[in-house]
Amino acid sequence: MAPAFIPHGVNPVFPTVASRRRAATVGRPGLAIVFPRRCSTLGASLRPQSPTATMESPVPTPATAAAATPVAAAAEPNYVSPLSTRYASAGMRANFADLTRFRLWRKLWLALATAEAELGLEITPEQLAALRDAPDVDLELATAYERKLRHDVMAHVHALGDQAPVARPVIHLGATSCFVTDNSEVIQMRNALDLLLPTLWAGVARLADFALEHKDVATLAYTHFQPAQPTTVGKRACMWLQDLIEDGLRLEEVRAGLRLRGVKGTTGTQASFLALFDGDHDKVTALDAKVTAAMGFGESVWRVTGQTYTRKQDFTIVAALAGVGQSAAKMANDVRLLAHMKEVEEPFGKDQIGSSAMAYKRNPMRCERINALSRFLQSLLINPAETASTQWLERSLDDSANRRLAITEAFLTTDAILQLVLNVSSGLVVHKKVVAKHLAEELPFMATETVLMAAVRAGGDRQTLHENIRQHSMAAGARIKEEGLSNDLLDRIAADAAFAPVHDRLEELCDPQHFVGRAPQQVEDFVGGYVRGLLAARNVDGSAEGDVRI
Repeated sequence: MAPAFIPHGVNPVFPTVASRRRAATVGRPGLAIVFPRRCSTLGASLRPQSPTATMESPVPTPATAAAATPVAAAAEPNYVSPLSTRYASAGMRANFADLTRFRLWRKLWLALATAEAELGLEITPEQLAALRDAPDVDLELATAYERKLRHDVMAHVHALGDQAPVARPVIHLGATSCFVTDNSEVIQMRNALDLLLPTLWAGVARLADFALEHKDVATLAYTHFQPAQPTTVGKRACMWLQDLIEDGLRLEEVRAGLRLRGVKGTTGTQASFLALFDGDHDKVTALDAKVTAAMGFGESVWRVTGQTYTRKQDFTIVAALAGVGQSAAKMANDVRLLAHMKEVEEPFGKDQIGSSAMAYKRNPMRCERINALSRFLQSLLINPAETASTQWLERSLDDSANRRLAITEAFLTTDAILQLVLNVSSGLVVHKKVVAKHLAEELPFMATETVLMAAVRAGGDRQTLHENIRQHSMAAGARIKEEGLSNDLLDRIAADAAFAPVHDRLEELCDPQHFVGRAPQQVEDFVGGYVRGLLAARNVDGSAEGDVRI
């Protein structure tokens, strides 16, 4: 039985933001839930180890996510996001799970208390040890507190206080809710980028291999989806490749620029911390720096905030994710068009069924899914744009519910798209004979100028030859369109005495390689001279496979 997912307020693996506050479902008859008290691998990897060690959270992996996945006795009776059940990888779902989020809150509280103690506040080693060694997040206890208090952060403050009583007086000391919520979300977003980037670059590696392999395979190019001057299959793939590379570089840039909210107090003035340190501004500044460094962000902290960090950061992140959707959709659309012409196809499983009625069908469902998900991803961009522009003064809470939905689902959707891109690029099939057939049907028209110039150089009259080719071309076009027959333009030229000097050269003059320009060399230059260097610098695993479950 496939594992069912528990409502979002108590689930250690992300199911849906929309169900976040269904805490009342805990203990509901008919739904057996296993709550991990000290979740094995994922739990150990996300727990704070020592007050002096870095608090940077490791990126969840599919293996650790699987270890933390709860098992229900029956299928989940409530709505669960398809991003969890069908599309996003286990690692990404685990990264945005509530359990991951709550563990990050505890790391932040430990980092704050540790820094406060180092700067002279009366926080004992025993209290720090209690925070560091507290049992894992008790989801049932926190849920019970949230029902009573109607405040998620304070529910977890009280739950942690019950689990580590000696530390209870110093938990969340001087902080506001956004200290844990904003900072933990930035950490989750950074970890999410660390999951996305290897998948993206693995897809780039696979497409680079594909482009090189097919750099010399001449094919019709299309403008306005009408036949145009030939290119090569590999050169076309380089266009997809270049877009994805731009996305990868942009995501890396965004990741490098991420900044924590830091330790700023209720409205960004740090007044509560200034009071704690008896007006010592230097200690408050040092506190902010210590916590930022402890969470693995070095000096990357916002210098000025209101209650929250500027929501423009969210827009910058989601815009970069939406760029991935644009590139992937372009590639998927191209593959779908080529699949219609039976030239290039996405992978198709041995037992895969294309249609419940038409058994012969080979629908490009992976690329269609890329297009569907990309459309959804790009639609999410308006949310952080509007949120950033409509925040009132130091903060208004109309950002919260929107961000829970838009940002999380933007990452999960991007993850699902890149898993598909990797899967498709790893198994693209080129039907070279079909490609050659389509090219041969159009190439005679494109070769007429070459034939004309060769015949003129052999002593022919340019105007007479031009008129003869025009008439032959019109007749051949009518044969194709009106009679549904093959292109016989070269046969007509071969039977025309005016072209006798080049009759024995017609095949040579119409060689497709004469019409692709520098396409093969462009592929070699681009992939060999640029892409390979990018991949080598990132130590990309070229053997990675896309996680496509359905």
